[in-house]
Amino acid sequence: MTWLITGGAGYIGAHVVRAMTEAGERAVVYDDLSTGIAERVPDGVPLVVGSTLDAERVARALADHAVTGIVHLAAKKQVGESVDLPLHYYRENVEGLRVLLEQATGTGMSGASGASGVSSFVFSSSAAVYGMPDVELVTEETPCVPMSPYGETKLAGEWLVRATGRATGLATASLRYFNVAGAATPYLADTGVFNLIPMVFEKLTENAPPRIFGDDYATPDGTCVRDYIHVLDLADAHVATARALRSSPGRDLTLNVGRGEGVSVREMIDHINAVTGYDRPPTGTPLSPIHIPAPTRPL
Repeated sequence: MTWLITGGAGYIGAHVVRAMTEAGERAVVYDDLSTGIAERVPDGVPLVVGSTLDAERVARALADHAVTGIVHLAAKKQVGESVDLPLHYYRENVEGLRVLLEQATGTGMSGASGASGVSSFVFSSSAAVYGMPDVELVTEETPCVPMSPYGETKLAGEWLVRATGRATGLATASLRYFNVAGAATPYLADTGVFNLIPMVFEKLTENAPPRIFGDDYATPDGTCVRDYIHVLDLADAHVATARALRSSPGRDLTLNVGRGEGVSVREMIDHINAVTGYDRPPTGTPLSPIHIPAPTRPL
């Protein structure tokens, strides 16, 4: 199969491209390079620069490369920014997905199906769809109570993907990532300035104490507990999912992708200090109002 990987020049996307090509799949990267880095795309893998909002460019990329499957990772993903710019997030994450699905299935407003050859669609969702569930272990059956526009757009994306699959026969999967860390090589490392591990390393290299945003959680050490998964394991999960869809036309999957083991923010910083030899205890501040959940209901 030939897989169009949107966001394939990004941190996670570049690892997925690498895993897919190493597994013998053909990959084509589609990325607007707003945060992606072209140099991350391996030699021999075509790079199409464009937005998922550009229906004509998406259609041309699908046709020019005879795409038969899509892995959709392109999205805006900063929780705090989504609170300030909800319309921007809905446009990029939901409307961009709608355009991509429309072109992938050849299905327009009339409902008539076109001649697209795409048979499989893997959607990059997020554990943000769950919000902050008061359970020991989050499963796919845990009620979805997103607490930010970002989380809402991911849940809406799952609905779009599932509904399109049911209407057209497209095999679909939504992967709910937990917190992604690590890198295959330094040049593929996460450069996100708002992600925990890059932020900690930035502070340590400045010989400054790492900052914890939210040290008043109802947890043993007062900091948020997260499930971290290595990006290589996440990339392998994409390969396995893509192959599962290929072997089961019309299939619909919703899967959590994590380790099932919680690590607090403070514990993660302590681990980094221990491994690197730094000894800079973190400083903490109370939970920001941006991240305090508003009254809502399960979806």
